[in-house]
Amino acid sequence: MVWQIRFTVGVLIFFVAASCWPASLIVRYPKPETDTDKRTDYPLTLLQLALDTSGVDYRLEPTTQVMTQGRALQQLHKGTHVDVVWSMTSEQRESELLPIRIPIYKGLIGWRIFLIHKDNQNLFSHPMTLTELQRHPVVQGHDWPDSTILRDNGFQVFGTPNYNATFDMLAYKRVDLFPRSIVEIWAEEKAHHSSGLMVEKTKLLRYPTAFYYFVTPGNQKLADIIQRGLESALSKGSFDELFYQFHAALIAKATLKDRQVYFLDNTILPAATPLDRPELWFEASPKDSTSDN
Repeated sequence: MVWQIRFTVGVLIFFVAASCWPASLIVRYPKPETDTDKRTDYPLTLLQLALDTSGVDYRLEPTTQVMTQGRALQQLHKGTHVDVVWSMTSEQRESELLPIRIPIYKGLIGWRIFLIHKDNQNLFSHPMTLTELQRHPVVQGHDWPDSTILRDNGFQVFGTPNYNATFDMLAYKRVDLFPRSIVEIWAEEKAHHSSGLMVEKTKLLRYPTAFYYFVTPGNQKLADIIQRGLESALSKGSFDELFYQFHAALIAKATLKDRQVYFLDNTILPAATPLDRPELWFEASPKDSTSDN
């Protein structure tokens, strides 16, 4: 009888204690579109760093189904199936979602060099004005903010419904240029080298933009956790350490100082972009552009 009482009391204590323990925070992120898509590697690692630094008990889980960027953002807006998405910012996205305004690529997402067909390097090897460059059609995802930015700057942009289709357009020579960030392009060149694609050697587009983590509107708790973790990682130096661990070799490979630079306007850059915090942005000194913009 005494044993039964002790057992019962012990069970009650266990369940009371368990009910007081904080449950793991489950954070669902979009499953990559393809097995060769490496765009998830750095944002996911940085998100892990932020959550670790914030001190919460969490579990990261990919969505059960592959999501295009557009679908992931729609589901995030609805508050279903996904909890965090990383994406380039725009006025529309910041009005529909809750941004954590720390640029995870330190602005390098707006430093763009071109993926081209290997047969076309001779078209770009000489100095060109912006007007001359604009004569060459480019491809982008149809719902990417870059499409709007490039159109607003005079480029003819062909939109595709998904990530893989952009490479097909280039491989079949339906377009001449696929502008990609210097932190994205090298893995993509490797993945699509057999299709005749290569990195153009002489040109660079630059426009101010930021790539943020976005969460569902109303999920201020998760936004605060990620914000707190990123700010802590910045102050401790672990943010920059991870950033350069992933990107130092890619930046060097881009040979920025040897490229002709074209500075573009970003008409959809939100006013709340933290341009007044220099520690959040990458800066280099490539030679001045020769352009007529």
